[in-house]
Amino acid sequence: MRTVEQHQIAVRALVEEALARRPGEALLVDPVRIAAEPDRHRRRVLTADVVAPLDLPPFANSQMDGYALAAPDAARSGDLDLVVVDPIPAGRTGPALRPGTAAPIMTGAAVPEGAVAVVPIERADPPAFPAAGSTARVGLQGPVAEGTFVRAAGSDVSVGSVLLRAGTVLTPARWGVLAASGLVTVEVVRRPRVLLVSTGEELSAPGAALAPGTIHDANGAGLAAALVDVGADVVVERVSDDADALLAVVARHGGSVDLVLTTGGVSAGAYEVVRDAFEPAGVVFGHVAMQPGGPQGWGTLALRDHDLPVVCFPGNPVSALVSFEAFLRPVLHDATGVGPARLHRRAPMGEAADSPVGKHQLRRGRLDVDGRVVLVGGPSSHLLAAHAEATVLVHVPVGVDRLDVGDEVVVWTLDE
Repeated sequence: MRTVEQHQIAVRALVEEALARRPGEALLVDPVRIAAEPDRHRRRVLTADVVAPLDLPPFANSQMDGYALAAPDAARSGDLDLVVVDPIPAGRTGPALRPGTAAPIMTGAAVPEGAVAVVPIERADPPAFPAAGSTARVGLQGPVAEGTFVRAAGSDVSVGSVLLRAGTVLTPARWGVLAASGLVTVEVVRRPRVLLVSTGEELSAPGAALAPGTIHDANGAGLAAALVDVGADVVVERVSDDADALLAVVARHGGSVDLVLTTGGVSAGAYEVVRDAFEPAGVVFGHVAMQPGGPQGWGTLALRDHDLPVVCFPGNPVSALVSFEAFLRPVLHDATGVGPARLHRRAPMGEAADSPVGKHQLRRGRLDVDGRVVLVGGPSSHLLAAHAEATVLVHVPVGVDRLDVGDEVVVWTLDE
């Protein structure tokens, strides 16, 4: 049997190689689409440098509500008595500003030709704008340094400069600067695409009437949610114990996905559909020294026109979810940055527990008010409801057959 650490390394190498081949895709810089498809836009990664198509700001504009001054007036010392001309609201432009006049200007409005500075309205006499259409004068105090309260064109970004570099993660502020630059689309790395296949003659769709000997498919729902939680796009299929049917499903989707994840059919008994279908095509099956989740499959499936990485989990629902946490979630999370990171910490046991000495046991538990580990349910891999109540995975390493109250263990958070 390989160790948990050995299998983690093998799965990471397999999946990282596949994800490195992902092509780019164009994504719209559109607030309506961002709001409608938040998961599609969250923490996307640029495939190429983005060059600024224009200056930001694209024109000199006022930093304050106030009065725009012409160069000769701004340079004068002492009291200024100026004629008030038509105001310039944001979104409009005013005529060239003549000496001896002052233009009421709003924050963000374009500074008119001939103006070199803005005096805030609070420093004017009177400290309020005159009524629209009225004849008025305003008193100001000079001199006013050129550029005062004026945002120069290109002072944030200059046209032709690298706005964002390839490999940059698109955070909210970066989406904002892309939109401010007038870009319609950007090229980003495509999300990981995973074909998730639940296998077994006994599986029925959630909500379907159960025939004798059948159960509802928990793995499809649980693992689909787990994959989406780390930013993967998921295609879900369900097949019975028919190797040809399984291969046909994989062949149908193989050209559009990066990875195949299956559940069930990986042990050494009869009716092991995944093993029967994939082992002759190059996928390796064996055991990892862990409980639950010992039987595992991994490798590259040789299809007609290309090779496809495959990761195969056991069919018991707790085994499948624990396997995902141990082997697949870390590499997908590293690739996308989406979803909460699993925090690793040490905590004392709040109760005693036994463990098979030759297995790395992953028990489900919670932390009590004193930060001690309290186990939830037993070690059996069918106790899905108990697993749903857990907030941590409790690691009992190989070689440990007994934990006593107060013994420290490593736990992984499941709810952060």
